[in-house]
Amino acid sequence: MSTAQSPDDQLPVGLAAAEPLNPVDTPEESEAPENESVGTVVIAGAANLAIAIAKFVAGLISGSAAMVSESAHSLADTITEVFLFVALRRGARPADEEHPFGYGKESFVWAFIAAVFTFVAGAGFSIYHGIETIVEGEETGKFLWSYLVLAISFGAEGTSFLRARRQVAGESRRWGVTPSRFLRLTPDTTVKAVYFEDSAALIGLLLAGAGLALTQLTGNGMWDGIASIAIGLLLLLVALTLAQSNASLLVGRAVPRRIHNQIAADLASIPIVVSVPTLLTMQLGPGQILVAAKVDFDDDVSGGEIETASDEAERRLRSRFPGIRYVFLDPTHGTAGRNHVDGGVE
Repeated sequence: MSTAQSPDDQLPVGLAAAEPLNPVDTPEESEAPENESVGTVVIAGAANLAIAIAKFVAGLISGSAAMVSESAHSLADTITEVFLFVALRRGARPADEEHPFGYGKESFVWAFIAAVFTFVAGAGFSIYHGIETIVEGEETGKFLWSYLVLAISFGAEGTSFLRARRQVAGESRRWGVTPSRFLRLTPDTTVKAVYFEDSAALIGLLLAGAGLALTQLTGNGMWDGIASIAIGLLLLLVALTLAQSNASLLVGRAVPRRIHNQIAADLASIPIVVSVPTLLTMQLGPGQILVAAKVDFDDDVSGGEIETASDEAERRLRSRFPGIRYVFLDPTHGTAGRNHVDGGVE
């Protein structure tokens, strides 16, 4: 004989129960930043591949070490974009029982691999080739082809950079921070990598052009070798910066301090909350945040009221920060007004 089930019996369990309450963003809205990042990566990758081939041909014709180094730079950037594309796709997979918090951190793994590849392939080759040119010298050829390719490359890299810059400007306005602070704190490793790499590419083109011009004017190939080394050092700086950022995210970086303090304030504003003595946050992936807090509830309220307040807290937090994916509240004893503030990343 079947028995009637109460509403509580219909509540989900497991991963289904961890789904956010009343999501405030539609699927289209939640996928928009990812789609924009995919577009940025694809455009950057296509531009870098075409530029790498053109630079290599021009380097062979002119005999310029800087141009060959620039071709290695663009080829490294192209392969980096492939890693970043993989990061976006694999990191977006939904949570399962084996990975209950999702695959967002895999984005950081692939982005870290991309940074290491830039260091090894791009920076290493450019520095080595530059030293070799200074020590052994080089035979110069037709400079016109190199100048032409540099000019075309600057236009293509500039187009990719402007797209990345536009995305950074839009995201920084949405979060109410400066673009430089957004780039330092954002967990979106793809747009950060494209922005830095395109910036380095534009500077590298100027260095290559300067090396070519000085070599042509003086007849001394040493300047071309110096330009190649400078390009390698530039790539090394970008690779180390991106690797450090991705390593921090892999370890489990907290949200920026402004967001941390706003979360603490929103939790403390719940009527039956006395204090929030502990608040912990972690970036689970680009645009995915975990919130865990010890909360002191009023001793006179019932368990049902605490459940209702917890649901309300999650709704408030996700209404303000749609990227919050999980909220865990642990009832505990605290002191009225003593809230955990000024945590997170400064």
